[in-house]
Amino acid sequence: MPITNTPASQMSPAQVQSARLLSPRRNTTQAASASALAMEQLSHFGINPNSEQGQLLGATAQLLYSAQANIAELWQLTQDCIDKLDRSDRIAFFNAKRFMSFQLAKLLDTLQNPMRKSFQSLQGEGFSSAARGGYPLFDNVPAIFSATPVIVRTATYIYACTEWIDDAFQGKEPTHQIYSRLLNPTSISLANTIVDLECGPHAGEYLAWNFNSGMAAIDALLSNQLRHGDILIVSRNIYGGVHQLLQDHFARKDKMAIELCWFDGYSGEEFQQFMDQVLEEKAEQLAAGKRAHVYLESPCNPHGYMLDVPAISRIAHEAGLLVSLDSTLATPILYQPLQRAEKIERPDFVVHSYTKDISGSGAATAGVVIGENHRMFIPKGDSVGDISWEQTMFWDVYYIKGAFLDADKAFEVLQGIRTLELRMVRKGINATCLARFLASHPDIRVNSHAVPQNENSRVRAQLLRHGLPSALFTIDMEAAQIPVEAFKRFFDTLEPAFSQQVSIGQTNTMVLCPALTSHSELSPEAMRDAAIYPTTTRISVGDENVAELIAHFILCARMHLDPVAPGFSEKFMSPEEADNLFRGVYTEIHGRIAEAMPGVETYLS
Repeated sequence: MPITNTPASQMSPAQVQSARLLSPRRNTTQAASASALAMEQLSHFGINPNSEQGQLLGATAQLLYSAQANIAELWQLTQDCIDKLDRSDRIAFFNAKRFMSFQLAKLLDTLQNPMRKSFQSLQGEGFSSAARGGYPLFDNVPAIFSATPVIVRTATYIYACTEWIDDAFQGKEPTHQIYSRLLNPTSISLANTIVDLECGPHAGEYLAWNFNSGMAAIDALLSNQLRHGDILIVSRNIYGGVHQLLQDHFARKDKMAIELCWFDGYSGEEFQQFMDQVLEEKAEQLAAGKRAHVYLESPCNPHGYMLDVPAISRIAHEAGLLVSLDSTLATPILYQPLQRAEKIERPDFVVHSYTKDISGSGAATAGVVIGENHRMFIPKGDSVGDISWEQTMFWDVYYIKGAFLDADKAFEVLQGIRTLELRMVRKGINATCLARFLASHPDIRVNSHAVPQNENSRVRAQLLRHGLPSALFTIDMEAAQIPVEAFKRFFDTLEPAFSQQVSIGQTNTMVLCPALTSHSELSPEAMRDAAIYPTTTRISVGDENVAELIAHFILCARMHLDPVAPGFSEKFMSPEEADNLFRGVYTEIHGRIAEAMPGVETYLS
């Protein structure tokens, strides 16, 4: 069926309905044509339609209403046919629409001249122009052409009109922002970016809300999902801050009274057995209306091990449980759980701490929760299935808690994402080399799935992109029986090659002792269950030359460990073997990546 531009006077009822979105009386208008909408707009602002300016404004408004109807149809047509087009057509249509965006921006820019003149004419005697400042629309329009997202440093926004802002407060006008505590253009740009990166072909099904830290994101997610007395199945190895949040807030009887059930395994089979046991033991609470949930961290902190998230998600969903996953250590580069073909194998929510690898610089604390559209946001008064608008994360938590991500931090994260893939590949190579080098020592236990004989190596190879390992792992020297004071001297000497910082995921390699820092809030029993010992050292691998790291480790061992454990430093593989290890790993991983990359022919069809 051929598509032609419909004159404003001949618009169909559906087209008029689309056009009404532009009306200042969009919710109360009775206008049934573009011309009626234009006349109504003039009347709303007290413009005489018979005046010279009124006639021109009315004619222009009709064109805008007609354009709105056409663009709405264009959006629907794009949704219906984009997957059927070959790449040449997609390129052509993208650039045609891209240029149209420039045209619309140019129209808006041209409009600023008469608008500025009108604004200046209002500045009579006594007008406090210094306090009021220039009208922001004049200077904001050119920012549309910025090659990077604009840092929007504002708390408030200009209202278009009463009915538009009313819709905004109801969540029915996404482009009309209210307050940066809720939404900010820079933060929205980051949310769109992380959804595209994490969800790929399923991006249209998901939304993200950004928070001012990873912990704020996790707290918001748990606060949205858990109700008093619910049951939470938690993977054993989780970030110490989350462990503290669960134990000292959610599980407290005088607060949320959440029952925590700690899952020690990694496989689907282990989870099935554990979940069945929990559901049987908690049958009375469940029958009384309490709900069970699943919270996973994979790769986990501090050991970096992977859980079989697809298998666990399938099992949990078959039992009616929702699954939340902290995937910070993998980043969307190494693992994309929301891109599984079978939806039953996807977690319901994915959390990232932007502070870590995604940002990479360590200059900003930030976090995000990604979930299905209807779990994240529904306009006020609406519902999707059995979920009502007030149950969604936006209205239930995000709207009222104020843990929003400001524009400057959002921009910092967006800049970091540009180099994320390069950094994660380099870290995967370095982590593989360092873990395998340390594993050559008979008295050092290396908890890393980068080591082929590690029990978690199979899950790593199966789930993580290109088989790259987590850049976080732990070692301990319990077998060497190193005296505590000697170990402390050794650890304190690891600077500067190994930075002693209480974070992970930066460009430099960092070490800490979990028992003294990140997991110090755990009880002695919980530490043992999490395989954390006095000499356990968490290593977050960076982008440096791994040869420097290895050499520095050996020199520190010679200085402080050899005197109390003679010959300790001589039990590593030789420097020549370490160099050959690096060359082999570097070549092997880059070879796998090159083999997996789509070829030119893929992008021609």
